[in-house]
Parts: sequence; structure tokens; C-alpha cells
Amino acid sequence: MRILLIMDPLIAVPPRHYGGIERVVADLADELVHRGHEVTLWAAPGSHIDGALEPFGHEGEWTRWSNARNTAVLTARFLRRPGAYDVVHNFGRLAYLTTVLSRNVPKVQTYMRRVNPDNMRRASSLGARRLHYTAVSEAIADTGKPGGGDWSVIYNCASPERYTCRTDTDPRTAPLVFLGRLERCKGAHSAIEVARRLNRRLIIAGNLSTLPEEREYFHSTIEPAIDGQLVSYIGPVDDRQKDELLGSAAAFLLPIEWLEPFPVVLPEALLCGTPVVAFRQGGVPEGIDHGRTGFVCDTVDEMVAAIGRLDEIDRAECRAEGGRRFSTKTIVDDYERLYVRLHAD
Repeated sequence: MRILLIMDPLIAVPPRHYGGIERVVADLADELVHRGHEVTLWAAPGSHIDGALEPFGHEGEWTRWSNARNTAVLTARFLRRPGAYDVVHNFGRLAYLTTVLSRNVPKVQTYMRRVNPDNMRRASSLGARRLHYTAVSEAIADTGKPGGGDWSVIYNCASPERYTCRTDTDPRTAPLVFLGRLERCKGAHSAIEVARRLNRRLIIAGNLSTLPEEREYFHSTIEPAIDGQLVSYIGPVDDRQKDELLGSAAAFLLPIEWLEPFPVVLPEALLCGTPVVAFRQGGVPEGIDHGRTGFVCDTVDEMVAAIGRLDEIDRAECRAEGGRRFSTKTIVDDYERLYVRLHAD
């Protein structure tokens, strides 16, 4: 099949550091190419996949003007190439598909964050047909379904060959790890509180936000707690560093305070054999088998108690479950079946 993938040009595909969904798009593209499909990716300059890349936009740019310009650029591409693709799969703004909404080509629109159901209604009013929506969790799909349309859930993936299962990590003495963008909604402050109560070493990794209020959060709330002993901050990590960091952790903490869609780092942790201890928010509980691959908590007190139960978790089972449910093969199988079904309809 001739498959077009589209990703917002904010971050290159794959990402160099932060950028979970960009990693998923890269893995999807490469695996589809390996399966014999003809794949084209429209994404940020600096991206690279095994298929064809046609860049657009400017990496790191996200303004009303740049979004309008990018939409115009993609509209022109679609107008120049009618019938060029068997399936169009968009991970970016729904507006990118405006020109082809009513065309007789199968279209998949994937959502990785809370959905405005008015977008579905607007697409319908523009005569959308052969358009299927997917979300990376049931929690996200539920925000879009009131707007109508056909929906399914396909989770984010991670590649098992990129991660090493460490079954020798001691759940009683190994450090706890927080890995994510350092914004208040991600909950690094709660991870620090857990570490303090247990007197357990915590390693924090991730990008500083560019938003002024979030940088203030880091400097006023997180930075004063970093002492290099109980709490350490190591900055952004690449894939190799992430493998080592997660594999050497007693647990990966996800004390989120928002409707987290489905973080890619969750299956990455499981593939390292590392249990996930998380707050009950968004799509995160859908990725954890409570008591088997981690624990779902509602409070810091519950998270503290869950750390005391880590020796009940079989790290090899975490790896097996992560591979069974969230490996690149599993998720690409799901997308490929969807493409075939939509193309046949």
C-alpha cells in the first residue's frame, strides 16, 4: 500500500530527546517499510525514516501563523497529487486534512491528547467520508466520541530490541526514577515527596519546559530539592541513557495530575522490566496491570505504600506484558489491519 504519514513539525521524527509520539511515528514508518509498504512521511526538517521524507515547517515553531502556513503547504501538496496515496494517516492537526476530507481516500486521524469534539462535528459538516479516528487510550477516545465519528483505540508502542530487561535490580535499594517533561502536571514534586518519606534515592530526568510559568515551577519547587544525594537531576536522556536509567530503577514513578493520554515511557519502562507506579489519571491505568506490572494509586500516601510492595512484582513479567501489549509489532499490526479494512470498505 502507498501510505502517507503526517506529523506536526514541532519536533523531528524520531526525536533526539523528548518526543514520545514522534518516536512512535518513526517506529511505525520503519516497520511499515520493512513489511513492504511504500511509506511517505511529511514531518519536520531533520526527520529521517526508512521510507521517503518530505519535510515542511520549521522545527520548534508553533504559532497561529506557522500553523496556518503549514496547513496551506500541505493543502497545496494534496491538490498537486490527487490519488497518490492509498491511505492517509495524520498524527498532526485535523486541519491538515481539510482538502481531502470529502475525497474518496481512507483517512486515519490519531489523537494523542484531549480531543475537542467540535472538531469531529466540523469535519462532518465539511462532508468528511472514509475518515476514522483513533486515540492512544480509551480515556482520550472518550473525550472525542461525543462529536461523533468512527473510533478505535490503538496504544503507543515501544521497540523491545531498544530496551534491556534487567531482572537483577534490587527493589529495596535501587533508585526510583521520574522521567518526563518538567511541568507541574507531570508531578515531579510528588515523586520528590515520595522519595523523602521513604528516604529513597530519586533520579529525575527530562526536559525543562519553555513556558515561563513552568520554568518558574522548576526553579521554585523542583530545583531547591535537588541535592545530588537523595534527589538528582540528570537532564534530558537519549535512548541509550533511557535504557540504562529505567533498567536500573526499582520503579518508574508517574504521579501525573492531568488527563495524561498514554505516555510512551510507560511501555518503555515495562520493557526494561521496571514496574510503573502511577496516579489514576487519563489513560495511564490502562497500561498497568495493578499488582502485576505496577500499582495504580490515588494519593502520595498510596504511592509510598506501593513502593513497599515492589518485591511482589516479577520484572520478567513486566517485560513480557510490555512486549505482548505495546511492542512495535503489536501496534503496527493494529494499524495495518485498520488500513486494510478501511481500504477495502
